[in-house]
Amino acid sequence: MAVLNASFARGLRLRRLFRHGDGRLLVVPLDHSVTDGPLRRDLNALLGELSGTGVDAVVLHKGSLRHVDHGWFGDMSLILHLSVSTRHAPDPDAKYLVAHVEEALRLGADAVSVHVNLGSPQEARQIADLAAVAGECERWNVPLLAMVYARGPQISNPRAPELVAHAATLAADLGADIVKTDYAGTPEQMADVVRACPIPLIVAGGARSTDPATVLAYVSDALRGGAVGVAMGRNVFQADRPGWMAAEVARLVHEPRHAPDRADADTRLALTY
Repeated sequence: MAVLNASFARGLRLRRLFRHGDGRLLVVPLDHSVTDGPLRRDLNALLGELSGTGVDAVVLHKGSLRHVDHGWFGDMSLILHLSVSTRHAPDPDAKYLVAHVEEALRLGADAVSVHVNLGSPQEARQIADLAAVAGECERWNVPLLAMVYARGPQISNPRAPELVAHAATLAADLGADIVKTDYAGTPEQMADVVRACPIPLIVAGGARSTDPATVLAYVSDALRGGAVGVAMGRNVFQADRPGWMAAEVARLVHEPRHAPDRADADTRLALTY
């Protein structure tokens, strides 16, 4: 993997995230309990099921780390999520910071994530928070995953390609290393978004489905559109067999036939350093 002007610490942490060495990434967000309530699964047991399946990283909140075994992270990276809201709030799309980069480092995280909703009445604060966290990540050499979506009272189609592209480039422009955003609808539309985004892009996990074939087809379409991977929460942890589902998605994400052009992947990663 080419590394241009990389700090050792930031480059090392990014290598832990992209641990397969193929420029691909499977993240399983497990931060939903703050937004929606309990996962209805034992978190520590769930991490045990995911460990060793090919999952590259999980997203957790800081308090959750008190209740899980650090041994599960021998082959998975930890991304600490810094911003939250609950579905009961007057504006559920208004995310606010509840943790900081230095705190994430003390807790052993390999990276941090921040959520921004374009179109929220509180968009200004969220964008300012993203910029501030990016500055702290630059100071401490910590990779930043920005989860950016078009969501708000004026947004009629959050998957409109122009809105998805805007979300992706906003993340890049404000200093994120990786962006997670919505799938733009078709592989061709997604390819246009990816071409406009200078950092690695992963797509959100899609609508909840009980049919594994539907989930895997969605992942395949996103990869054919140029996404370097997926961040899949509910379709993994709500599956009947989360470990099996994670392994199937991981196999698809890291399958050689879906791999991006190596020079292009290296360039995108190098630009994030």
